Amino acid sequence: MRFKLSFLSLMNIYILIFFFVLRKSLAVDENFTVCSEPSTCGRHNIKFPFFIQERRCGYPAFNISCRNSTDPILSLPDGDYIIHDIFYQNQSFQVSKAVAFDRDAVCSHSIPNISIPEDWLSLAPNQAEIFLLFNCNLTVPSTWELSQHKVNCSAENETNATLALFNNDPKLNFASKYCNKTVLAPVAFYEGEQGVESMLNRGFVLKWIASDCSICEASGGKCGFDYSTYHFKCFCPDRPHAWHCTPGNSTGFTIKVAAASSIAGIVVLIILAFCFIKKFSSEDSMFNRKTKTEADKKIEAFLKDNVFLAPKRYRHSDIKKITNSFQYKLGQGGYGDVYRGKLLDGRHVAVKILKKSQRNGEEFMNEVASISRTSHVNVVTLLGFCFEGRRRALIYEFVPNGSLEKFIFQEKAGHRQLEWETLYQIAVGIARGLQYLHRGCKTRILHFDIKPHNILLDADFCPKISDFGLAKLCPEKESAISMTGARGTAGYIAPEVFSRNFGRVSHKSDVYSYGMMILETVGGRKNINVEVDRTSEIYFPHWIHDRIELDEELGLQGIIDGDDQERVRKMIIVSLWCIQTDPSNRPPMSRVVEMMEGNIDSLNIPPKPFLSSPPTSPDANSTSRLIA
Repeated sequence: MRFKLSFLSLMNIYILIFFFVLRKSLAVDENFTVCSEPSTCGRHNIKFPFFIQERRCGYPAFNISCRNSTDPILSLPDGDYIIHDIFYQNQSFQVSKAVAFDRDAVCSHSIPNISIPEDWLSLAPNQAEIFLLFNCNLTVPSTWELSQHKVNCSAENETNATLALFNNDPKLNFASKYCNKTVLAPVAFYEGEQGVESMLNRGFVLKWIASDCSICEASGGKCGFDYSTYHFKCFCPDRPHAWHCTPGNSTGFTIKVAAASSIAGIVVLIILAFCFIKKFSSEDSMFNRKTKTEADKKIEAFLKDNVFLAPKRYRHSDIKKITNSFQYKLGQGGYGDVYRGKLLDGRHVAVKILKKSQRNGEEFMNEVASISRTSHVNVVTLLGFCFEGRRRALIYEFVPNGSLEKFIFQEKAGHRQLEWETLYQIAVGIARGLQYLHRGCKTRILHFDIKPHNILLDADFCPKISDFGLAKLCPEKESAISMTGARGTAGYIAPEVFSRNFGRVSHKSDVYSYGMMILETVGGRKNINVEVDRTSEIYFPHWIHDRIELDEELGLQGIIDGDDQERVRKMIIVSLWCIQTDPSNRPPMSRVVEMMEGNIDSLNIPPKPFLSSPPTSPDANSTSRLIA
């Protein structure tokens, strides 16, 4: 297309652009006006980082609702919370569950775990955590000393008691052995206070993690957030700035007119340059559009072929509504960011927004093709998807406790957070999920990225396998597949995946990853970062194999009785079988489940696996090496 502009036409364009830019430059920024308006909810002044509904003057996830002009309501992953007080000076606020707790609620076991999103909130100092233990058997004489912690529930008797202990109580581990269910709830503790209900209803104090607003306000601006760039913005009378308003925002009309004139001239030059460049870039643009169309056609053809398998399809506008314009970010992975959302029927969901594909949408098709074929309690459920060109999203069931990773690595948690019985049940659940993927579907699904980050835990710590971006489908009768290149995460990849000298790639590759992950669950840290005698670094599978073989003390935290010792020993022996270098020596997942649920006396100690990882530092006193 050719463009011919007369001098008169060019002047008309210039004049129109001049007055448009002049008008914009003299106008007060709309965001500054909106965020300057006072906002209240009941007796509370609502300021940054909080904001009400669609004003967009606050920080992500601090969107509150004001019901009947009462106290603000903040929605967290595990439900709604009432904000009783906001302390802007030290960036904290007091909250409690929106559902009132009375004695019936405490005694009926209907109180859920309270889960705090640690990426933007933290428990304030001088707060406590209370453990509610249900279905406790206090008939054994040695447990009578726990009677002072008993909650007076009219329907309970000595064989079915409810206990309440603080997290620093030395009798907590002892008490947990006699109870079937445990719930954790933070509370604001006052010395000498009585009554679990009053503590739960008064709530606790949280500190928020958000950008400091003081610098912006001191410069005359109003704090806000730019959702297009996902960064803090200081809204000023002229325009948004990064952190504070620049001096002289209202210097005068003359300077703004001159600036507007200069900007208008630059805009005209840009238009002329664009028209010139467009002519010479049209052929290249057509090529790019053709390339995108080929990739899109491939995915559309795939969706058409799998129309009976694929879940509900959503538009991108639907995704924005479901996530409230991507307000609350749950986390991020290798293939995209994950946001919390809510469907029209009220169900909470997790929405993964896929990044730009590096493999023509292969990871998108892998997820839809694999998870759509599954229905198992230990595999995450795919509820829907969005595909509009580059805009691609996957909608999953919401799993409130997040990934296994944050519960097992002591360098992150500071201590082991879960009891050994819970960790054992998680290990068994993952094994059942993999057994189902390998044998329970019409088409065998190989995951190829089993690791703690991809194991999600629901409210009852039931594990769910997620993230099928690297998955491969193969006919049920096939025991091995052909695959070019290695796939997976370092530390969990089976030897045959990165070197075919070790054997053919098959479902046994997932078995290896499972074994490495369970060993990390036992050790409480990465397999290659275990320190022995505080001076040397050793490969954990080798170290734990030697201890098991010599029947030595394992030195692991939290083992309180013989049952725990049996669970830990079983997890270790089964895992060592799973990480055998030769795939033929590894058990299938069906056998893994049998071994985990069977008698410990029937398990033999496997040979020491000879494949290990290199030391992480040059001066580490270890002879471990990578055998290729």
